Amino acid sequence: MKKITLLLISISLLLSSCIKNPGPLPEIPDQENNGVFIVNEGNFSYGNSSLTYYNPINDSMYNNVFYNTNGLPLGDVATSMTIHQDSLGYIVVNNSGKIYVINVNTFKYVGKITNLVSPRHIYFLSATKAYVTDLYSKAIFIVNTETNQVTGQISLDNHNPDFSQHNSEQMVFYNNEAFVNSWSYDDKVMVIDTQTDEVIDSITVAKQPNSMVLDKNNKLWVLSDGGWSGSPYGQAMPALTRIDPATREVEQVLDFSDINASPDHLSLNAAGDTLFYLYTSYSAGSLINPGVYAMPVNSTSLPTIPVVSSGTHSFYGLGINPHNSHIYVSDALDYQQNGKVLIYLPDGEISDSLTAGIIPGSFCFK
Repeated sequence: MKKITLLLISISLLLSSCIKNPGPLPEIPDQENNGVFIVNEGNFSYGNSSLTYYNPINDSMYNNVFYNTNGLPLGDVATSMTIHQDSLGYIVVNNSGKIYVINVNTFKYVGKITNLVSPRHIYFLSATKAYVTDLYSKAIFIVNTETNQVTGQISLDNHNPDFSQHNSEQMVFYNNEAFVNSWSYDDKVMVIDTQTDEVIDSITVAKQPNSMVLDKNNKLWVLSDGGWSGSPYGQAMPALTRIDPATREVEQVLDFSDINASPDHLSLNAAGDTLFYLYTSYSAGSLINPGVYAMPVNSTSLPTIPVVSSGTHSFYGLGINPHNSHIYVSDALDYQQNGKVLIYLPDGEISDSLTAGIIPGSFCFK
């Protein structure tokens, strides 16, 4: 959603490779742990987000599985999906202010979480407790996942008082602490004590940290896009920052060379030893070698050649399959028609291509 707000881009070409035709809902839903859910954002305020399911084992895919199973529209701007306790899928619907819960094997509706403002992601601390980050609320919501009720909030009122959004985006957990990036108009990673549900510290990184991962060495990596030209928060060089979560000290900062770049979607391979990210531009500026980049976690410099070049595509979403490190990247095309998902092997060789829903933005792997 934030890319649409910032970019309003509508450029790309159709895939030249073979495109599968979406089939009807399977009579016997897949119950093996090999499927991939594609969360399609849909157009802001149109309420046309959707959920696609893809089974790479038998090369079958199904669009609109939530609606076709339950007879309910998913809502306005589906942002992310997370699987909890193996069988429950939590689909965060940002502009509708709710989270739907489904059975990931049958796609059937199980419940929903409401009384949220503009949720982005849900993270599970235990079998009964979860945190929900939020784009516009000045708080992180605490949810009881047994009752699907909001039971409390972690206030962000005192964070970054010069700007009114005080948003929270992603979380990474280390010991009893949650590290939370605040993307919009900010340069902080907040630290939350998960036992007291209080913000206890913050770490300064490059402007607008948008995504984070924890590697195999328990190092926290934070990718910042640096903002954009004309932003009231200003624009700075985008950067990739490595933090030791045990000491909360910044260990390494790798600056990108182009201030107009907007790197995002930091991801990790199955082994936890290689970072992946999208190298693109929010302002649709011309970049040298845009695409998907891979970087070993022990590297001391940023890579200069993409593992997957954007070519004629306008890459939008990125996910790395935790089972085999296959690269899933989406192309939103003109942001009006059904988008594309391209699947690559870890070395960048094309493996498959799919037609998903409108603006495929994120991936959830069973």
